[in-house]
Amino acid sequence: MITIKEAFTKKEMKDYIMFSFELYKNNTCWIPPIIAEELETFDKTKNPALKTAEAHFYLAYKNNKIVGKIAAIINWEEVNLLEKRKVRFGWFDVIDDIEVTKALLNKVEELGRKHNMDHMEGPMGFSNLDKVGVLSEGFDQMGNMITWYSLPYYITHFEQLGLVKEKEYIESSFSFSNINPEPFQKASELIKKRYELRCLNFTKTKDIMPYVDKMFDLFNETYAKLQSFVPINDIQKEYFKKKYIGFINPEFIKFIMDKDDNMIAFAIVMPGFAQALKKANGRLFPFGFYHLLQARKHSKEVVFYLIGVTPEYQSKGVTAIVFDEYYKVCQAKGIETCIRTPELEENHAIHNLWKNFNSKINKRRRTYKKEL
Repeated sequence: MITIKEAFTKKEMKDYIMFSFELYKNNTCWIPPIIAEELETFDKTKNPALKTAEAHFYLAYKNNKIVGKIAAIINWEEVNLLEKRKVRFGWFDVIDDIEVTKALLNKVEELGRKHNMDHMEGPMGFSNLDKVGVLSEGFDQMGNMITWYSLPYYITHFEQLGLVKEKEYIESSFSFSNINPEPFQKASELIKKRYELRCLNFTKTKDIMPYVDKMFDLFNETYAKLQSFVPINDIQKEYFKKKYIGFINPEFIKFIMDKDDNMIAFAIVMPGFAQALKKANGRLFPFGFYHLLQARKHSKEVVFYLIGVTPEYQSKGVTAIVFDEYYKVCQAKGIETCIRTPELEENHAIHNLWKNFNSKINKRRRTYKKEL
């Protein structure tokens, strides 16, 4: 018999997190999260996303053993601002038992019907900056810190239970040694002169902080046209600023400014933390911090996390400046591999940015939808 219980206490939330560690304990491709970070993510008193999102965390038990988990989420800003009556589900993991998956998804449907939502979609997080999608290709590829890993039977369960593909995302990588910098180096100089632009480069985190709010404003402006986009609010800006900016190498954050000191583009690249997170195995102490700091300094892999260009400059080749600046940094650090994080298959503007980098798609992921 399958029993579903909602997790409330700190112990129950830790059990919720640790189920994934048990499920994937022998899987070399799964990247464990930091347990303390996950607990904070799910804490309504600490994560500002939960001020505008309702979330319930469910555990499935069979023979008194945890066999699955799911988060049922309503992002009320999405519902009220975009008029999308959607209940989300995320942080989904399960054994290969379709009845367990059915029981967990039923809890999502219950929440959706309770609030008169018209469909459910997932896996996805509380907001646009959370992880998204279930793998459909690339099960033999190591993940990274900003994506979920999943097993092949997840999509089989979803499709057998009547869910249909909603969004498709692609992930790809390319070798730094294969990059020919000449085209974007030439274009960079021309574009800087033509539009009187300059790049802000940093060596200290404290020098970045005065620009971070402008960066998030530009992020909101850049992605506003995507039909599922919910703007980041001021409270979330402060949270992300304190939680993440200090952990990113200052030289991996780039801002492009115009002659009037307006930010017209930004980009964030992160060191590859996958191997360090494997070694940490969810814990910062006693050695997890050391592994992460070593990766921050010495990783030969970078992950292109975010890039945004104000609509006025989106067709003017500004990304050539960004690529030129990152080329210099990556060359100095001896970077070998560059990874592109999940990008909507329909976002052709983003794909076109990379057309000269010989990227190879190594993963695909999807969200699934069901009408209620």
